[in-house]
Amino acid sequence: MAGAEPAQPSRSPSSGPVLQLLASGLQLWIRSQCEAVENLEIQLHGSALNLLRGRLDGVSLLARRVVYQGLEIERVQLRSDPLRIQVGGVLRGQPVLLEHAFLIRGSVAFTADGLSSSLNRPRWRELSDQLGDQLLGLGPLRQLRISRGILIVAAEARGEPRLMELETLPEADQGSVVIRDLNGMLRGRLPMDPNIRIERATLEADMLQLEGQARVSP
Repeated sequence: MAGAEPAQPSRSPSSGPVLQLLASGLQLWIRSQCEAVENLEIQLHGSALNLLRGRLDGVSLLARRVVYQGLEIERVQLRSDPLRIQVGGVLRGQPVLLEHAFLIRGSVAFTADGLSSSLNRPRWRELSDQLGDQLLGLGPLRQLRISRGILIVAAEARGEPRLMELETLPEADQGSVVIRDLNGMLRGRLPMDPNIRIERATLEADMLQLEGQARVSP
């Protein structure tokens, strides 16, 4: 990841110096919030004239192989609602400042290897223990695999040479993600930030894909 070339801001025919400057500032801010971002593309929606008035119609973002708070994310694709931005600071080379909270909508995708690696990190050990106990009566989770549209979770039982496994399916439920066994019994629920609402959870292309929205406060 460290050797990846920084991505250039996406440009449209109506892009001007102010929009390009803001796109660069947003890229720097996003990268500063993450431990790693291999590839990042940003597109600003709106005109330079409206931006000078502090208004932007929205921002689209596509990022790949992101590490955020120790969580490995294979792909992030987001679109924001209209934004109010303090443009004066941007023109003086200061960091981007947003005036109000706003909504973002989109999707994130996780590989099984990325989830396994994340759950074995100290930051996520408590969640790993909790899920292992809920799903298998053991903890912590040691491994996750995705095979033929099934999420297989595995934990280590003391004294057993092999990992104990359970085949499961994730789904969105009441704004969060629940994990059920193949009989449809609820086995575990992921804790969720109250500002995030998950609307769809699927296993596609050998990845766990979540769709939803989040409220972001400056």
